[in-house]
Amino acid sequence: MPNFKASRYATEAKQICHLERHTMKIYRTNQGAFAEKHGRYFSIESSSWDELMCSDAFFDRAIGAVVGEGLASLDSAGILPPVQSQEVWAAGVTYRRSRTARMEESKSAGGGDFYERIYTAARPELFFKAPGCRVVGDRDPVRIRSDAHWSVPEPELTLAINPGGRIIGYTIGNDMSSRDIEGENPLYLPQAKLYDGSCAIGPCIFLSSAPLPMTTRLAIEISRQGRAVFADSTTLAALKRDPLELVEYLYREVSFPHGAFLMTGTGIVPPDEFSLDHGDIIRISIDEIGTLENTVA
Repeated sequence: MPNFKASRYATEAKQICHLERHTMKIYRTNQGAFAEKHGRYFSIESSSWDELMCSDAFFDRAIGAVVGEGLASLDSAGILPPVQSQEVWAAGVTYRRSRTARMEESKSAGGGDFYERIYTAARPELFFKAPGCRVVGDRDPVRIRSDAHWSVPEPELTLAINPGGRIIGYTIGNDMSSRDIEGENPLYLPQAKLYDGSCAIGPCIFLSSAPLPMTTRLAIEISRQGRAVFADSTTLAALKRDPLELVEYLYREVSFPHGAFLMTGTGIVPPDEFSLDHGDIIRISIDEIGTLENTVA
């Protein structure tokens, strides 16, 4: 399967914004929604974040808000995760590196062939990750399960999708995972993935009139007691699945009246001997979008 199916992706880009090469960032704050353009911040008139996410005029409203001088900065303490009532879903085994890691961790449970089949199948693996109320944002704490001994973050490009199934922007996701629980039995996936503090998204939604290029870099750095203990990066070129195809499968038989977020999978997996510890600082960066930082509680 070709990466990103360029023609379909370009067509979708034209549908989501008629202004060519226009980009900006949208922040959800305790003072409402703000658009960032050229380092200035402009209030977007809306009754709620849900209302804005559902608006067919999302782009036009964001663009129209860029009037006057704007604000020089936002109160970082007031920035919220860009999720309100939206569900967060995730796609699994979309990178070869993830396929290899899943096969290794589940080998004793007979899952090696299982994950190879997922990687090569026409139908993607999709699973529910978190309701909006359980999503944490930038600088908020994430957690590791008390009954797990092998926990990792999973840095992922995350799609912001409106109720009609159209990609309206991009953000950064951290899909916290308990590898030992998932590896013990694939049916334990919900317990490995769904728990308090397991889903971080932010710091903003990046709007673009064109799709992110395949050269877009995703990077992670994990620090422990002031020292980097893991760092790695990849690009979207390594993503096997077409984002539009992932969205199409997600919306086939499920409705999302407030829109949804879809994590597109991870291409970065720490070595098997690594596990997160309390106090670790996780920084995930994606070109143009920014950095999502969380500390392990």
